[in-house]
Amino acid sequence: MSILVVLEQANGNWHRMSWETLAAGQELGSAMGLPVAAAVIGEAKEAAEKKLDRVYTIPAIEYTADGYSAALEQLVRHVNPKIVLFPHTYQVRDFAPKLATRFGRVLVSDVVKCRAESAGLVLVRQLFQGKLNMDLQITGHGPQFLSLQAGAYRADALQAGSALMEVFTASYDGVVLRQKPEPPYREASRAVDLTAAEFIVSVGRGIKEKENIPIVEELAKVLGAELAASRPIIDNGWLPMERQVGSSGQTVAPKVYMAVGISGAIQHLVGMKGAKCIVAINKDANAPIFEVADYGIVGDLFEVVPALIEEVKKAKAQ
Repeated sequence: MSILVVLEQANGNWHRMSWETLAAGQELGSAMGLPVAAAVIGEAKEAAEKKLDRVYTIPAIEYTADGYSAALEQLVRHVNPKIVLFPHTYQVRDFAPKLATRFGRVLVSDVVKCRAESAGLVLVRQLFQGKLNMDLQITGHGPQFLSLQAGAYRADALQAGSALMEVFTASYDGVVLRQKPEPPYREASRAVDLTAAEFIVSVGRGIKEKENIPIVEELAKVLGAELAASRPIIDNGWLPMERQVGSSGQTVAPKVYMAVGISGAIQHLVGMKGAKCIVAINKDANAPIFEVADYGIVGDLFEVVPALIEEVKKAKAQ
């Protein structure tokens, strides 16, 4: 038995969530004492540079749910893993439920944590926009299929190594492709992709009014960070929707996330909990944001932010 991590790429470009999922596979494999393998439809050289038992590469085909399901079904039956992990991407949402059904199983989607316990694998999912966490276990025989939420695991925890590569040639005889491939789904045209940002400065209702937004914009500028916001700022029309972080916005996992005037409602925390380092500025010492922050400043943002800007400028001038 093993853990099989299905990675995603398009035109040779890796989806960033592939590495987060692979890191989760390594962590889970270590906890359960199971070997970990990866699979990709396409080029797998970079995946073979990670600490894995084996990397299966399936010659690239144009994406359709029917084609991917047929190819991966054959691979899963060949490998016979205990657990199959996917990144929770739009593509996975399209074909993975179909794949799981072929084994008489279900896909447990959007998992935020996996725990290995004596009774078996425990999966954690969120309910009511992250207000509640639910533990669940899958019963029955056969592989367990699950997809992991963006930011649930950190890609920087991925262990390097060297893995054996094996080409797996799938047969498509008798496979009926009922879909005509179309361009990949995109939510909307975005001027900025916060998911790719390494440093984000995010502003919340503590900014009070739209005219004060430039204060935080300047902080983001001097730090070389992307500007983001919590939902109240977007709902008021003070910043465009593409800059919203949270359950109804983007899910981000930067190296540094600075929350300015954000109280820390669970809907916002859902979107930024994957940040490596969280810095919070809020005048309310009891604000929930401080429960997840690595560094906290209790104070009026209208005093703290200008002071930070000046200190950063001084540091840059040296």
